[in-house]
Amino acid sequence: MVAGARGGCALAGVAQRGLLALLLVVSAPLRLRAEELGDGCGHIVTYKDSGTMTSKNYPGTYPNHTVCEKTITVPKGKRLILRLGDLDIESQTCASDYLLFTSNSDQYGPYCGSMNVPKELLLNTSEVTVRFQSGSHISGRGFLLTYASSDHPDLITCLERANHYLMTEYSKFCPAGCKDIAGDISGNVVDGYRDTSLLCKAAIHAGIIADELGGQINVLQRKGISRYEGVLANGVLSRDGSLSEKRFLFTSNGCSRSLSLDSDSQITASSSWKWVSEIGEQILWSPGQARLQNQGPSWASGDSSKNHRQREWLEIDLGEKKKITGIRTTGSTQSNFNFYVKSFVMNFKNNNSKWRTYKGIGNNEEKVFQGNFNFRDPVRNNFIPPIVARYVRVVPKKWHQRIALKVELIGCQITQGNDSLVWRKTSPNSVDSTKREDEAITKIIPSEEMPARINVTMVAVPLVLGLLVLLTAGMGIFAAFRKRKKKGHTNGSAKAQKTDCWKQIKYPFARHQSAEFTISYDNEKEMTQKLDLITSDMVD
Repeated sequence: MVAGARGGCALAGVAQRGLLALLLVVSAPLRLRAEELGDGCGHIVTYKDSGTMTSKNYPGTYPNHTVCEKTITVPKGKRLILRLGDLDIESQTCASDYLLFTSNSDQYGPYCGSMNVPKELLLNTSEVTVRFQSGSHISGRGFLLTYASSDHPDLITCLERANHYLMTEYSKFCPAGCKDIAGDISGNVVDGYRDTSLLCKAAIHAGIIADELGGQINVLQRKGISRYEGVLANGVLSRDGSLSEKRFLFTSNGCSRSLSLDSDSQITASSSWKWVSEIGEQILWSPGQARLQNQGPSWASGDSSKNHRQREWLEIDLGEKKKITGIRTTGSTQSNFNFYVKSFVMNFKNNNSKWRTYKGIGNNEEKVFQGNFNFRDPVRNNFIPPIVARYVRVVPKKWHQRIALKVELIGCQITQGNDSLVWRKTSPNSVDSTKREDEAITKIIPSEEMPARINVTMVAVPLVLGLLVLLTAGMGIFAAFRKRKKKGHTNGSAKAQKTDCWKQIKYPFARHQSAEFTISYDNEKEMTQKLDLITSDMVD
C-alpha cells in the first residue's frame, strides 16, 4: 500500500508541475500581447470628433520592434477623415515596418517607404483601427496622423504653416492635440504671427481654440513686420522672430477687452505682506496693488511658507456678472523681489451662490493654469469655455519664494445667449479658399501581403482544453490516493506515508527567495497548501 501511495504521490506531483507549466505558457502570449499593443504609440489626444496621434519619439526615430494599435471614432452617422501630416517609415516592402488602417469592411494600406501615400483618406465609416508596427531599422520618424468627422472637410494637420497658403483670408479646422507637436511659432495675438509659424499651435497660443477640443480658425494674412515679440500664453511659448514678408492674425468674437475696475476695494485677498525696509519703513503689499497696469510692487501673500495654513487667494469683484474669456498675470514686477506664481486654479461665483472651481473640458477635474516663469513678463491664459460670473478668485498652486500677483481680466459685457458656462459647439461656416492638394481616397486600397502573426486564440484554446484534461486527471489521481491512504491506516504506517509521499512532493517546490509566486507546504498536521509572495531578490 505504501508503494501504491508513493506512485500516486509521484503522479500528483507531475500533474501539479504540469499545471504550473501550462499556466505559464497560456499567460505568456497574453502578457506579451498586452505589452506590445501600446508600446509604439507616442503623442495621442482625442476628443469627440477630432484628434491627433503619432508614433513613439516623433519626430525622433521610432524604436525597434514596437506596435501601436488604437481604434479612433467619430460620432455615429459621420464619416472619418484621416490626414497624414508626416509618414517616414524605413521599410520598402512593408514586411515588418508599416502603417495600416482597418475598419469592419475595408483595409487601407499597409503604407511604408517611398510609396505614394495619399495625404487624405475619406472613409465610409465612423470607426477605424490604426496599427503601426516596426521591426529592426536604422532611421525613420514614423508617422503623424490627424483625424476629424466629415463635418470638417477643411481639416488640416498640426504641421501646416501659414506660408503654405496664398489667400489673404481663409478658414480651416484644427484637430485636438496640436499644442505639444514639435514646431516653432513666432509672435503674439496682438501684433500677429510670422508666416513661418504653425497655424494650429499659433491658434492655441492666441486663445482662439483649446488644445483639448481643436476648432475652426479664421486667418487673415497681412504684410510682415520687422520684429515679432515672443510671449508665453496658454502653455505655449512663442519665440522672438525677425523680419518677414508676411504675417497672419486670427479673427475673434471681440470679447477680449480689459475688464476695468472702479476702485481698489473691488480686490481683496486672504492675507497681505508687510515688508519692513532697511530704514524701518513699513510697506504693505496690499490687494489694491494687484492691478496689472499699476506701477510699483504687486500684491503679495502674508505667508511665505511652502505649506500654507490655508489656501491663499486673490479675489476680484467685477460689480456685475460678466463674460470672462481670459486672464493676464505677472509676478512682483520688482527686480529685488523675485516673487511669482508658477501655477494657479480659478474659482468663481455669483450673488448668493457657492464658489465653484473652473474645470477641464475632458476630465472634469480642476484645471491648473500655467503661470509665470519670472517676476516681470506677463503671461496670458484663456478660458474656453468662458467664465460667466461676478466674483472670481485666483488660487495659487505653486510659486517661487512668495506668492505675488498682478492680474488683468479679459472679457466683455453679458449679451443674451452667452451667459451660460455650458460650452456649445457651433457649426462652422467652412470657407475652403484653396484647392485641395490631394484628392480624397474613397475606395478600398488593395493591401499587400501582410506578415504572418500568431493568433492568440488559436494558441490559447488548445492549451486551456489541455489544462482542463489535466485538472480532471489530477483530481482522479488525488481521489484514488486519498482512498488508498485511508486503507493504509490499518495495514501501513502513517509516518512512512508522510515521510515518503509528502517529502517527495515538497522538495520539487522548495522555497526560494523570489519576486514570483512560489508554492510551499506547511509541516503542520493539516498539511495545507498556500501561496507565498516573496519580495526579496532571487538567490542561487
